[in-house]
Amino acid sequence: RSATATRRPPGATAADVGIARELREAIFVLAGEARTASFDAAARAVLNRIAAEPPAAPMLLANGDVALRGPVRSLLAALAQDAVRLFGAGGERIRQCESPTCSIFFVDASRSGRRRWCSMAACGNKAKVSALRARRSGA
Repeated sequence: RSATATRRPPGATAADVGIARELREAIFVLAGEARTASFDAAARAVLNRIAAEPPAAPMLLANGDVALRGPVRSLLAALAQDAVRLFGAGGERIRQCESPTCSIFFVDASRSGRRRWCSMAACGNKAKVSALRARRSGA
């Protein structure tokens, strides 16, 4: 078990939402560059600035789940710190979904390292159905 959540909605201010958007955009840029390990300086600066804040405190719940406790900025700092560790560990397994209508990034934990879609249930299934229809109509 490794679910992580907050116990209750943190109550974000407009400034918190702005920081969250800034962090989201920085992570998106860095994820796209992770395989080359040549990271955009502005995106790195945003990530590092937010990661330098005190993180939320993890709590072990009775059922084995982990909850985070703290204000929104601390929750964002915890997320930024996780992103720093992910990108710093080498991004050769960070991939972007190959569906032309999807922009999701994921960590390819498959044995072969050849995962193509964010999930088989969504984008992978659509791609396979589309390929099957194309083969059948061309035959």
